[in-house]
Amino acid sequence: MSQASEERGLVRVIGRYDLTAAVINGVIGSSVFGMPARLAELLGTASPWGYVIAGLFTLVIVLCFAEVASRFQEAGGPYLYTRASYGPLVGFEVGWLTYWVRVTAVAANLNVFSEYLGQLVPAAGAGAGRLATMAFVLGVIVAVNIVGVRTATWAVNLFTLAKLLPLVFLILIGLPQVEASNLASQAVADPRWLEAIVLLVFAYGGFDAPLIPAGEAKSPRRDTAFALLVALGVIATVYALVQLAVAGLVPNVAGTKAPVAAAFGQLLGQTGVTIAALAAMTSVWGYATGNVLQSPRLLFAMGERNELPGAFARVHKRFRTPHVAIGAFAACTMVAAAWGSFEWNATLSAIVRLVTYTLTCGAVLVLRRKHPDEPPGFRLPGAAFLAPVGAVLCVGLIVTRPMTQAWVLIALLAAGALLWAVMRRRTMVA
Repeated sequence: MSQASEERGLVRVIGRYDLTAAVINGVIGSSVFGMPARLAELLGTASPWGYVIAGLFTLVIVLCFAEVASRFQEAGGPYLYTRASYGPLVGFEVGWLTYWVRVTAVAANLNVFSEYLGQLVPAAGAGAGRLATMAFVLGVIVAVNIVGVRTATWAVNLFTLAKLLPLVFLILIGLPQVEASNLASQAVADPRWLEAIVLLVFAYGGFDAPLIPAGEAKSPRRDTAFALLVALGVIATVYALVQLAVAGLVPNVAGTKAPVAAAFGQLLGQTGVTIAALAAMTSVWGYATGNVLQSPRLLFAMGERNELPGAFARVHKRFRTPHVAIGAFAACTMVAAAWGSFEWNATLSAIVRLVTYTLTCGAVLVLRRKHPDEPPGFRLPGAAFLAPVGAVLCVGLIVTRPMTQAWVLIALLAAGALLWAVMRRRTMVA
């Protein structure tokens, strides 16, 4: 355990398979329940292959993270990686942006949860009912995370299993009933591969969040690469097979608002539609639980280094969790969820996430040059080629995204620079 972690009272309880489950949970959220229709619209009968190709693109970025993350044993994730690579200011900005990525991502998923619940209980999907629903879900998640990292880790493991079971059920029961005529009905005259791959790379996003609480992992240098690569294999397989099952069960699925629910409906009638709605809410709740476990550790790590007020680095005397940081994250998330729609939050999250991915890919070669005598726990073969490819891929995705929220990104960067300067001045004076 690092000295900082010992002094702050954090406990290392997250094992290799806990970390693997956390990565799966961090990627599979709400998108799998709506993506099949959009992908069929873009790629037609080739839509399952889209997940395979996008998975290979994502693999390049994941491999870069695997090497960089295996050099660190403390909380912080991309904040630590870029701080060590490019200096304190860049590290602070990445930590600051990553924090808001997680806030907006959870806020987006809370909106999705209220929408799905609204299908079963209309009052929960709009107005005061929407706000009450999101506040209740977030409140339960915060309580679980403050009580202890062991409890939160078990909850993430349980949610990961719970979200995979209905998808695996759909695959096992649905694939034998796939009809060639349904698959043929998905054909499109002009497949839009670039647009589809961009969309799918975002569906694979979120794998970096479980790396943030490395200070509570048993052996992050050893386990990170294993967790990332195994999780990506599971995610890609589930994504591709769910797409095949849905396209083979639901004719002309491109026009369907809830494609997974429609596929379950083909198999089980109205009962299947209800199961799909419950599965979607379980998936979203699990995603949010994992993020509230992981993301506040950014504030904790920055507070430890006096780059944010020291209160964020406080650890609860009984539960040994960063309770102040957790509470602050929950408050920011609730405001973002109440103020912005799913699309607003998701777009901003996507843009900011790619900035941190680009810098982390570059950090592979920077850290090798800076620390030639300190080998990482995992060494990326062909890094001189793959790391630049990962960075270029991320930049390419940035320029293809709608930049309607670019002003927010600029405002966050400016606010981060100002905050960093103020905290640096306070530290120097002290």
